Amino acid sequence: MVEIFKIIGIALATTITVIIVKQTKPELAIFVGVAGSIIIFLYIVNLLEQVFDVFNYILSSTHIDSEMFVILLKIVGVGYITEFASNICIDSGNTAIASKLQLAGKLIIFILAIPIITNLIDMIVRLLE
Repeated sequence: MVEIFKIIGIALATTITVIIVKQTKPELAIFVGVAGSIIIFLYIVNLLEQVFDVFNYILSSTHIDSEMFVILLKIVGVGYITEFASNICIDSGNTAIASKLQLAGKLIIFILAIPIITNLIDMIVRLLE
């Protein structure tokens, strides 16, 4: 719970700094915003250790295929990283690049999901036999 207040503090400080810098040196404002975003992202990455501990517990107690689980984690990671980068593009006024980045992220997610889809289809075929 305390972590969210720290993240909000970083976000608000970054936002205020971007507004101030934009008035004097608009070309540097994007760098300030990116730096603040990276700080928030690095803070969140440190929190992910707790999430991985829970996932490891789920894997060990349910006997889910770890390969499929790793694929799911990659899909989630690609989604979050794509959104993060896309928002930076949007903040800098490059919405066309952001939309292409989102399209690329969706395509990569689909490609990563192919083994899960084929595994699911194989399970359905086996159940129908």
